[in-house]
Amino acid sequence: MTTKLPFYEKVGYAMGDAAANLVWRGALAYLAVFYTDTFGISAAAAAMLFLVVRLSDGVTDIIMGMIADRTSTKWGKFRPWILWSTPFLALFMVLCFTTPDFSETNKLIYAYATYIGLTLAYTVNNVPYSALMGVMTPSDTERTSLSGFRFAGAFAGGLLVMGFLPDLVAYLGDGNDALGYQYTMYAFAALLIVLMLITFATTKERVVPTIDDGSDLKSEVKDLTKNLPFIIIPLLSITLFFYYRELYSGLFFTLVMIAMWFLIKRLLANPSDKLTGTQRDMVDLLTNKPWLILLGIGFLTMMFNGIKYGVIAYYFKYHVGDELMAGKYFIGLLIVSILGALSTSYLSKKFGKKPLFIAALLISAILTIAFYWVPQGNITAIFILGCSTEFFSAIMPTLFFTMLGDSADYSEWKNGRRATGLIYSAGTFIQKTGGGFAGALVLIVLAGYGYDGMDESTIAASLPGMQLLMSWIPAGFAILAAILMMYYPLSTQQNKQMSDDLVQRRSAE
Repeated sequence: MTTKLPFYEKVGYAMGDAAANLVWRGALAYLAVFYTDTFGISAAAAAMLFLVVRLSDGVTDIIMGMIADRTSTKWGKFRPWILWSTPFLALFMVLCFTTPDFSETNKLIYAYATYIGLTLAYTVNNVPYSALMGVMTPSDTERTSLSGFRFAGAFAGGLLVMGFLPDLVAYLGDGNDALGYQYTMYAFAALLIVLMLITFATTKERVVPTIDDGSDLKSEVKDLTKNLPFIIIPLLSITLFFYYRELYSGLFFTLVMIAMWFLIKRLLANPSDKLTGTQRDMVDLLTNKPWLILLGIGFLTMMFNGIKYGVIAYYFKYHVGDELMAGKYFIGLLIVSILGALSTSYLSKKFGKKPLFIAALLISAILTIAFYWVPQGNITAIFILGCSTEFFSAIMPTLFFTMLGDSADYSEWKNGRRATGLIYSAGTFIQKTGGGFAGALVLIVLAGYGYDGMDESTIAASLPGMQLLMSWIPAGFAILAAILMMYYPLSTQQNKQMSDDLVQRRSAE
């Protein structure tokens, strides 16, 4: 079985995340400020929008992972979905940044409809794309290298959006930001389609995972719908507690978590032959310690990175006083991010994935905290600290997705079942959930300081909140992630042993 991937295939795979990040980085960095300052939605309403849409992602990501695992075409399981979903992803990218002349209520309805459409199209595209990494090669070291290429591409795509979007909006809109956003998205959508087609044409699926129960997709999705409350209700309780932060939402959250604990214990106690296919997948995941830890790590690191990126547009517009400087800052960050992503493979071979991850988290946290003492308007200090932090921050998602592949290996090695799409769908879901909560937290903190994007008199009082969002608040999530990563059980030696065992098993079949 081929393990060494050709250079052109790694680059081709990277083009897919460059395309995806025309959407992901654009939405993460600019959609909040677009909603509040251009479309005219209040910060509180926009915060709830981000949370509700991420709740729907919890369902669609899991369903998409199951569908992808059970897809069988001449092109493979995952590549066809990249091709089929691309036109819809481009369409909703444009619609999200379109500003129809509606009433305040209808604007909010339109924002919900288009943002849900965007996240759904992104799910159908990105869950299979992420899972594709797990079947292009059985080698964990090659997956690390591939992940480095992937995130170099991701940061390059983000570079186009975050680095040049403000200037493109100003140039194409000629003073009309609403038109500027729309015309800019036309250009990005066309580029997205070209890059996705390159990924589809240049990649190949080599590992062929199987679902061992032989049941068809229709029955599996029907089975999943019966288990949707196990996904929706906990997410709903977390969302309500996060948004309202009061006694009743806290009580509801506590009761739901207690009930889930007993239900999970009951599920795990059932014999395997008494479980449905969906339930066996859930049991495999719930007993996969590496995957469970990575799930928490993925959420915390996305909160760390999402908060930092989500406040940058506000920080430069109001705290620094130069809105267009944000684009130059993004360019600096993303150039360093590409270097960090490409360095990850070498550094992980030298130090190991787990020690490298912990070091990246702690160094990033320390450098981020230092932002709190940067004098207002000190551009040099902002750029030095930001770029230094970003080198280590770029290592986090690069390691996260390659380690998800390791957890898929662990599941196959331990249980003889490999639901690659489901494992990666949980990874993309937790990243998007973290991004949604991060975006909402930025807006909640700003709203708590009285920020109103349509009222300049509220800006001065909100500046301390922006300063906290650039420093202490995200750093706290990085520190928590570093503590959790200390409990990750897979070492370099264990990964190699699992890979060798699985290659022997597959060759014997």
